[in-house]
Amino acid sequence: MSPRHLALLLPLALFSAVIGCKKDPQAGGAGRDTGTGDIVIGHYASMTGSEATFGQSTDNGIKLAVKEINEKGGIKGRKVKLQTEDDAGKQADAVNAVNKLIQQDKALAIIGEVASSLSKAGGQICQKEGVPMISPSSTNPDVTKIGPMISRVCFIDTYQGAIGARFVLEELKLKKGATLYDRTQAYSSGLNEGFVDAFKKRGGEIVTQQAFSGGDTSFSAQLKEIAAAKPDFIYVPAYYSAIVNIGLEAQTLGIKLPMIGGDGWVSDVLKSSRDSLNGSYFTDHYSKEEKRPEVENFVAKYKKEFGSEPDSMAALGYDAAGVLFAAMAKAPTLNGDDLAKAIADTKDFAGVTGKITLNANRDVEKRAVVQKMQNGDFVFFKAYEVEK
Repeated sequence: MSPRHLALLLPLALFSAVIGCKKDPQAGGAGRDTGTGDIVIGHYASMTGSEATFGQSTDNGIKLAVKEINEKGGIKGRKVKLQTEDDAGKQADAVNAVNKLIQQDKALAIIGEVASSLSKAGGQICQKEGVPMISPSSTNPDVTKIGPMISRVCFIDTYQGAIGARFVLEELKLKKGATLYDRTQAYSSGLNEGFVDAFKKRGGEIVTQQAFSGGDTSFSAQLKEIAAAKPDFIYVPAYYSAIVNIGLEAQTLGIKLPMIGGDGWVSDVLKSSRDSLNGSYFTDHYSKEEKRPEVENFVAKYKKEFGSEPDSMAALGYDAAGVLFAAMAKAPTLNGDDLAKAIADTKDFAGVTGKITLNANRDVEKRAVVQKMQNGDFVFFKAYEVEK
């Protein structure tokens, strides 16, 4: 093709490409509401796999919120129907789950995922299809950078890492730290970076940073390197499935250092760590022991519905659904753009995990708590309000 022909055709090709990508506002399909029938919302989560308690707890929280909104008459006179898909904690399955929820189930909004890597995978589909997605608990900063369809109701890793650093320096008075993180998880590497940066800025010293890969079951090589560096504590921003083995292995090696972690520790599975994590702490979104009315009401209703106590993943699932339903009630239509804008405009929503106001990046800055490990269980230790 001659340069002249190419010059003539290129603008036409670009124009066609733009038109081809833009959705027809009168067409049905993804992100478009028919205005009748049940309002379908989707949830994709690790209902099975190594982090299954994340998805199961979140799903229970969403189910409770759906039950409550339907008992009140639904939204705009229509019932809400929840469709949950299991991604087994795998990226490819998360993409398939989100595609099914949008294309087959016609979900008008998606809640998910807990794991940041999976939210980044599913979020790309939601953004492309014009379907709003709220992550209940993905804390990696890049999740909402995907685009305006993506929001979250949890704090981000730079904030959580800063809270952890502040706690170690101010409360425990420890100044030399080592870190041990999962290099394959965006959550773990992001939180590690956030903690290290904040700890150094506040005057702390990091003597070594050790990494492992998701699925590893032995951590002795990294723990021996850490012991040789003689830190005061170990920061371990990983998921509970690894934390149990790390605690037990450190105990076997005779390493008696407090471990500090993040919200990835949240699971009753940690009870199998027995006393190996005694004296360790982790940052979290809420504690079931708090005396705020939002917490007390939620815990009572959850116990009645499921016969167990809710962890923070359940609370965040409940809050994500609550924010979504409030936005649906205010939005002029339930079409993607209108609904995404209503979600982004969320201000002072009284959530179980704190007051939720989305900023310009559709992220949240809100209170955090620190939980202490005590004989395999975790108990409320301290709350941190947002620093102004």
